Amino acid sequence: MRYSATSRASAKTCTQTTIVFKLNRPFQEFDYLVATPQTAPVPQAKDTGVDYVKSIVSSGSYKFQSYKEGQQAVLVRNENWDAKTDPLRKQYPDKIVVKLKVNAETIDQDVQAGDAIDLGGTGVQAATQAKVVNDSNLKANTDNTYGGRLVYMAINTQVAPFDKVECRKAVEYAIDKVSVQTAEGGPIRGDIATTVLPPDIPGYQKADVYATTGNKGDVAKAKEQLKACGKSTISTNISARSDRPQEIDAATAIIASLKKVGINASMKQYPSGKYFTDYAGVPSFDKKQNIGLHMMQWGADWPSGYGFLQQILHGDAIGASGNTNLSYLNDKQINEMLEKAIATEDDTARNALYGQIDKRAMDLAALVPLTYFKVLLYRPAGFTNLVSSAAFSGQYDYLNIGTTKK
Repeated sequence: MRYSATSRASAKTCTQTTIVFKLNRPFQEFDYLVATPQTAPVPQAKDTGVDYVKSIVSSGSYKFQSYKEGQQAVLVRNENWDAKTDPLRKQYPDKIVVKLKVNAETIDQDVQAGDAIDLGGTGVQAATQAKVVNDSNLKANTDNTYGGRLVYMAINTQVAPFDKVECRKAVEYAIDKVSVQTAEGGPIRGDIATTVLPPDIPGYQKADVYATTGNKGDVAKAKEQLKACGKSTISTNISARSDRPQEIDAATAIIASLKKVGINASMKQYPSGKYFTDYAGVPSFDKKQNIGLHMMQWGADWPSGYGFLQQILHGDAIGASGNTNLSYLNDKQINEMLEKAIATEDDTARNALYGQIDKRAMDLAALVPLTYFKVLLYRPAGFTNLVSSAAFSGQYDYLNIGTTKK
């Protein structure tokens, strides 16, 4: 992450239980930033670098009993934890066993049998979905919630001819979003999207700048924008992750829509593990390969407008590699509004700014919102306190899940 707040803070330990951060400018959501898992404080003597995973400090309600890399972790109650100093956490199960690298279909089977919770939070797999939604008894045990995520296609504003806003607007109007939604798995996997911010993120304002009849695209308007861009046809490439079948299917549907208006796009597939570090997230690679369009899915690092928008719209998030701002947008107005928003103390005023940033990004046609991601979670029998939250990308809050099993 390249959050500018990290360069604004210095910290010193005042007591054994308190850390005081001094910021050189206001950052109203700093509590969210320091609450992210990768910021957990560790005593310096216990920081063993790359070997830290072999002996993890347990300061919460549970501690590691054992850990086998790539296999499983076993957590048990931490006898040193004091409930009086930690009102958020409980100690419900005696033991928590986390199994790693389990086949997705096996997870579905275990969850439906009541033997496990889907810790990854990906929800019911496509192969199992039909069985669940078509059985009223099984469907009654599901939660179909927004996941604080947006499925979208970034338009690379630095790759010609998409450096011209009219060419980007042609793409906006061209896409049949219903065909993309179908490719992604239907309405149960996401509602048609028209904004950057999803409905479950503060700052969302309902809008549809590039509205088309039935969300099926408008060939005439797309061609009109192409003409305004000085083009009748465009040849480009679209990147997608090779190990995400639904993303490949969605990109295929987009290619078909674009072809109808004279935009000929070919798909380039790259593995998820290197998508940002070696391919789509590398500006020089994109220009060399003429990749003007990028398939993307994004979830908030924390559930706010800044947590969602900064890493995909702020110019400071652009580097030589590892980018998540795949639109490569560096708009002075958006940058300034993001900085103003994070310094604004009043929640209502801050959220209003996030809505304005969303509108500006759509006016610039920096990306094409496709679907507001929804996850289909199955509630296994025998577990309690299963609550879905946008703070966890629609997943269950795993902190205080309990069990009725003995």
